[in-house]
Amino acid sequence: MTQDHERPLPVPTIDTQGYWHAVNEGRLVFQRCLKCGELRFYPRAFCVSCLSDELIWELASGRGRIYTFTICHIPGNPAMAEKIPYAMAMIDLDEGVRMLAGIIESQLSHIHIGAAVEVVFERLTPDLSLPQFTLCKSG
Repeated sequence: MTQDHERPLPVPTIDTQGYWHAVNEGRLVFQRCLKCGELRFYPRAFCVSCLSDELIWELASGRGRIYTFTICHIPGNPAMAEKIPYAMAMIDLDEGVRMLAGIIESQLSHIHIGAAVEVVFERLTPDLSLPQFTLCKSG
């Protein structure tokens, strides 16, 4: 089957440029507030805890656990039709932030709440990758 639709791609903003730059280099990062120490994901211009704009990027381990997940049998976008069924999950990173991502390179029947996962980077274009996760072999 030939894909008739283009996959929607993220559009980096001034607040997310650092994140996407790191992802494109194969690094997963999150923000930390220098004033209060709170961790932040998704990237923002200021800390929602103390309103400071003193934020830095920190490297994540890329490891975490599935908080919750769903197996999609109806594509969220026509461009995803060839990928169904596919899994989307909320991932609790070891550092304490939660993010939404796909679970790829894994058998769907093995996905479960609490499963250990690690980041992999799916190259979408020469200039854009997406952080996705895969089940850890020993998890």
